[in-house]
Amino acid sequence: MWRKLIADAPYASYFAPVAELERLATKICEFAPSVVPGLLQTAAYARAITIAANPFATEAYVEETVDGRLERSEILSRTTPPEYWVTLHENVLRIPVGGPAVMAEALEHIAAAMRRRAVLVTVLPYAAGAHAYMTGTLKLMEFAEEPPTAYIETAFSGTLLDDPAVVKRVQRAYDLLRVAALSPEASLALIESAAEDYRRCASTT
Repeated sequence: MWRKLIADAPYASYFAPVAELERLATKICEFAPSVVPGLLQTAAYARAITIAANPFATEAYVEETVDGRLERSEILSRTTPPEYWVTLHENVLRIPVGGPAVMAEALEHIAAAMRRRAVLVTVLPYAAGAHAYMTGTLKLMEFAEEPPTAYIETAFSGTLLDDPAVVKRVQRAYDLLRVAALSPEASLALIESAAEDYRRCASTT
């Protein structure tokens, strides 16, 4: 199944099979080095990211992209959602995407998802220094009746991986990231503190 998706995926739409696999996954583990993962983005955050990467895009393109991002996140609201683990680098909290109000909403959204136990988030702090995956984002997906697969992404391309040995190496990198991160409780406190700082900043501008 995965091999056909990988083979048939055109470069211009390299993420399309990943979105399909997200809907089938029973567990998703993700590392985000600088941007809130798509499954956790708010509309305003997704819009700011889209425009930053496509400054000449039409409004129709922006809206279509944002709608697609939000549609992906609906898997977390299903009766039986996937188990979702996320490790965020502290960059994600500190880069002011869209301005203070957008960031406050984005981080509050993540904190709310954590508090209702829809996602388990840990933050890899700056103090951790060098870490196990310095080259982009990674995602691991497990399935009820198929072997796990991995997805790695850089700025302009992404690659689905189904070779068991390679997937195992990606899993090891994620495990190392997770053990270097703050605890879920400390991560939640840091996210909520950053959100409060952005909210105060937004109220004074």
